[in-house]
Amino acid sequence: MVKLMRRVGIAGLLSLSLLLGGCSLLTSGTDTTSSTTSQQSESSRNQTTSTTGNTQQTYKQLAKMTYQSGSAAAIKVNSGKSTLAASQWKNSKIDYGNLDSLNRTTTDTAYLSKANLGRSEGRTAQTWSPTGWHNQPLTVNGKRVYPQNRGHLIAYTLSFNLTSNGQYRAGEDGSLDNPKNLATQTAYSNQKTMQIYEDQVRTALEQGKKVIYRVTTVFRGNELMPRGYWSQAVSTDGSVNFNVYIWNVEPGVSFDYATGRGKADSTMQVAGADKVSSSQNTSTSRSSQSTTTSKQVERELVKYGYKYVKKALN
Repeated sequence: MVKLMRRVGIAGLLSLSLLLGGCSLLTSGTDTTSSTTSQQSESSRNQTTSTTGNTQQTYKQLAKMTYQSGSAAAIKVNSGKSTLAASQWKNSKIDYGNLDSLNRTTTDTAYLSKANLGRSEGRTAQTWSPTGWHNQPLTVNGKRVYPQNRGHLIAYTLSFNLTSNGQYRAGEDGSLDNPKNLATQTAYSNQKTMQIYEDQVRTALEQGKKVIYRVTTVFRGNELMPRGYWSQAVSTDGSVNFNVYIWNVEPGVSFDYATGRGKADSTMQVAGADKVSSSQNTSTSRSSQSTTTSKQVERELVKYGYKYVKKALN
């Protein structure tokens, strides 16, 4: 019985270690798209077909995964390495994926340069309501909060001088209220975790580098709120290279992803939620020529949760 308990405990710790440390889901190689199986529903078929350049197999794997409370806010895909080909960068543009049959976002791929950078100040209000959007206030830890954001796949500040169709035109503001670029995202996922990776892209562009940046919203079945954001980028000089899955979760709140409605839940925790911030990861790089590396980001995301695994193993 003691041996059995030890085996169960070790297996549980190994599983937790994978969740906290990041796991590799996509096999190495450049983008490929496999054929759609006959068992898929119409909405799933539209979704996976629209994720141009992302493998359907990996998308399905990500969609099946369920966030475990206390885990890291993001995990690695393909060992954290992008499958995008930097040689595909030709000119500034954004390829916006069409909405699927349920009106959900799919994949947006941006080919960015310094000309696409802008500032948030002065932008107007958003009116588009993406699927799963409720904007419902909740009381969490005694505070009234709005746990949902209209989350951009490609950040507003990375999409200037581009039309709503993604074509270059000087003087255009960033993509603010484009239905193909907005999904229901948790405030934490949008303002904390995703910012870490957006800042890698932004810093590279500030340094005059060119970047291909792709974001796919991952839905399970016919659910209306994405389970996560699959984000990857590569710069033409190779200094930026990441491939991650960002969980669409909020500390202190649990969601019904089928509808997007949430409720206060003290058991829902995100490792390091009170410590992780994009500014901590980019303050140095903004004053130097080196960008924040994926390894630095991973350490920031997992170290506060991983210490509990290390303690249990000792």
